[in-house]
Amino acid sequence: MLTVSVVVPVYRAEQNLSELYRQLATTMPEITPVFEIIFVEDDGGDASWSIISALAHEDHRVLGIRMSRNYGQHNALLCGIRAARHDVILTMDDDLQHPVTEIPKMLTALTPEYDVVYGAPREEQHGFLRDLASRLTKIALTSTMGAETARNVSAFRVFRTRLREGFRDYRSPYVSIDVLLTWTTSRFTAIKVRHAPRMAGVSGYTLGKLFRHAVNLMTGFSTLPLQIASIAGFVFVLFGLSVLAYVLVHYLMYGSATPGFAFVASIIAIFSGAQLFALGIIGEYLARMHFRSMDRPAYVIGETVALSDPADTCAERETRPVAISGSSSLTIDG
Repeated sequence: MLTVSVVVPVYRAEQNLSELYRQLATTMPEITPVFEIIFVEDDGGDASWSIISALAHEDHRVLGIRMSRNYGQHNALLCGIRAARHDVILTMDDDLQHPVTEIPKMLTALTPEYDVVYGAPREEQHGFLRDLASRLTKIALTSTMGAETARNVSAFRVFRTRLREGFRDYRSPYVSIDVLLTWTTSRFTAIKVRHAPRMAGVSGYTLGKLFRHAVNLMTGFSTLPLQIASIAGFVFVLFGLSVLAYVLVHYLMYGSATPGFAFVASIIAIFSGAQLFALGIIGEYLARMHFRSMDRPAYVIGETVALSDPADTCAERETRPVAISGSSSLTIDG
């Protein structure tokens, strides 16, 4: 029997939480008799925590964790993943766009040949700018996950709990769950699932936030920007040598240098821009080294709520070993 921990990062989702819980509480017992629902409230400032607290006091399968401040979706996910107790972890959004009816299909796809299964939407229900930003994020993931895997990355995912051992001691404030999973396994797959339209509220991911997330992915988990800077520098050196050769040939043929202040100014601007571009990329890497040297945590828990002993929900769970068989399988009746 496969047991499941459902981890849901929550941010300003007061209009969706009760319905999401109802759907999970109805569907999950049909899949497995042993499961838990972990709501990680990322200090959104609305009534979400009150709803989570009420659910946790009514249902022993619900664990509520509240961040001490807003850290971001992936940081909240990392907290929930470390608190999970069961064989398999399922992550999903709080906006009801990940249909719970697709969960059995994803768990069935978690065969012994795979450690991670993504639920890739057949057709995303986002606006143009959000879709554009999502594509940018997937491009950023390509350098660390590979093109095929990055193309199917989704917040709707299931994976074996033992994979968290690969990033058990990770403490950087810059978190990407998808990249961290690659530290333990390369056995990824994806299946197409339905993507429901948003019923209420607005996405917490703006275009700017997604762009910053993409930059953090590239500079925090990849050396691709440094390689781009090196290539750009090499190209501009070749360009400069070509211009120098042109000036020398012009001087030898006509006895004078190439006139024009604009020409000289443009050359200076090109080289100055290339230098500033490279310095900016190096600065991004130095900033991340600086934050890591301060040992800044990825998150801090403000409070927890559960019918069971709250002291058994976070720190002790993070260090408790989880015995998982690599050949776990799921049988779904009906």
